[in-house]
Amino acid sequence: MPIDPEIAAILKSLESAPPMESLSVDALRASLAYPPLEQRAAVAESVDLSIVLADRTLAARLYRPRDARSRGVTVFFHGGGFVIGNLDTHDHVCRDLCVASGAAVIAIDYRLAPEHRFPAAVDDCLAAVRWIERNADELSVDPSRIVVAGDSAGGNLATVTALRIRDEGGPALRAQVLVYPVTDYHTPPTRSYLDNQSGYSLTRAAMIRFWDDYLASGNDATNPHACPLRAPSLAGLPLALVVTAGYDPLRDEGEAYARRLSDAGVETTLWRYDGLIHGFFRMGSACATAREALLRTAGWIRDAQR
Repeated sequence: MPIDPEIAAILKSLESAPPMESLSVDALRASLAYPPLEQRAAVAESVDLSIVLADRTLAARLYRPRDARSRGVTVFFHGGGFVIGNLDTHDHVCRDLCVASGAAVIAIDYRLAPEHRFPAAVDDCLAAVRWIERNADELSVDPSRIVVAGDSAGGNLATVTALRIRDEGGPALRAQVLVYPVTDYHTPPTRSYLDNQSGYSLTRAAMIRFWDDYLASGNDATNPHACPLRAPSLAGLPLALVVTAGYDPLRDEGEAYARRLSDAGVETTLWRYDGLIHGFFRMGSACATAREALLRTAGWIRDAQR
């Protein structure tokens, strides 16, 4: 399938931008653009929270819809290769998910690499979900309707959180939503890594750089909490939605993870958007198909939280 014409226009506008792998961490973080507040979906409430843990405090942001359809909550982990991204870069995504799902969303500002390498982000995401469950009454959410969700690195953190809850205890999750997730190491490369290694925004070289920034040691690449596709078993994980893009180096590992979930007896839905690229969840204002995919995902969450 040819690339979506609106995505092609986005790629054309990015042709003069330096490749991500060539930028410093500070420059990478400063390069992430997002729509102004007046162009984002209106919610009933957007409140910054502090998740106070024994040895650290995490920032988070709670969104409530004007038209609430359930007391469920989606805990959202942003993408960015474990290195970039924050509450603001995905604020428009969380607003859209909140409005279209009709339920609260809480975005988590987990610690980033290379300042905080694996497993810092994993520990933060698990601790955040447990904190939300403990404080459900104060947050006015139903702890039995928690969905973990994320895009790219955030998809990795969502499913690794589900794995750790299965193995280490924690609140029962209603579902997991994994949008073009990172599920395995960059080497050996998959077919999609080779076919889409450059020219589609996210490059294989950028992923190699992100992994180098994230992992403290090459030995961590075999750890299922870094690479969940390498988990011995995926049985007992919650209901799953996996969303992939045709022109994405990570397409094949996301779909391999969906197959393993299904083979393990997990009810799994897989949607591939053949004409889209990695990162399209943030591109809804410029691409109609990307926006449709985000709203469709929110509808899936709404159904899961009933």
